[in-house]
Formats: sequence, C-alpha cells, structure tokens
Amino acid sequence: MYLAQLRLEQVDAALAPYHELREMRPPGGGWLRAVREALGLTVRQQAARVGISASSLHKSEQSEADGRISLAQLRKLADGLDCEVVYGLVPRKPLTEMVEEQANRIAASEVMGVAHSMTLEDQRPSEPYLRRQLDQRRNELLAGKRSKLWR
Repeated sequence: MYLAQLRLEQVDAALAPYHELREMRPPGGGWLRAVREALGLTVRQQAARVGISASSLHKSEQSEADGRISLAQLRKLADGLDCEVVYGLVPRKPLTEMVEEQANRIAASEVMGVAHSMTLEDQRPSEPYLRRQLDQRRNELLAGKRSKLWR
C-alpha cells in the first residue's frame, strides 16, 4: 500500500502547478481563433498554411469554441499556429483528499449502520467508541486496495 500512497502523492504533486488554471476560461471564440487573429492571419491564410479549406478551418474553430473538437484535430491546427496543445486533468481538490473522503464515507456508512441497528435495540455505543471505530475502519480502508474504495 505504500506504493499506492506514493503514486497518489506524486500525481498530486505533479498536478499542483495546474490548479490555478482551473479558473481560466478560453476566449469566447476559442483559442484557435484568438491566436490566429492575434497573429493577424485571416481564415484563408491559416487554412492554406495547414492545408485545409477555409470553411473547414472555420468549422474547426467553431468546434473548438463549442468543446467538440478532437484532440488530434486541435493538435494539427495548433501546430499550424506554431503552438502546442497542453492537455491534462486537473482535479477540483487534491487526489489524497478525494481518497480520504471516500474512505470516510464508507467507514461512516458501515459503522453508523451498525450503530443505528444497535440504537434500535437500545444498545447504542458511546460517541468516543464510535469515533474510534470510524477511525479504525477508515484506516483499514486506506491501507487496503484502493479499488475497493470505489465499489
């Protein structure tokens, strides 16, 4: 399990510089159009540079603005603008936090389900005991196979 935790922490660290980019939104007409226009290229000029028709470039720019363009097409058109496509997934919160929250949810569901049954029988354990059980179960889940957290 040490390796799984290490991998999780390494991916979290690698993604950390990108967290501030989550708030960045592309220009209304998309990046392809914004860069092309900033360079002073017309649709016809840029289409000729990448070897496609002006109408195909226009459609591709619109597809990018609408979020429907393929990565392959975006890379080809970006290359024609001497740009790189930078692709990644940026978690809304650290991956370690997601894993811990999921382990907490499962532990709470399991432990509190038993506590509820015991309450019905007027045998509910004390709060400190329940907290210890929750902590123990969460730690067991975190020490086990990560795939079991996402059943």
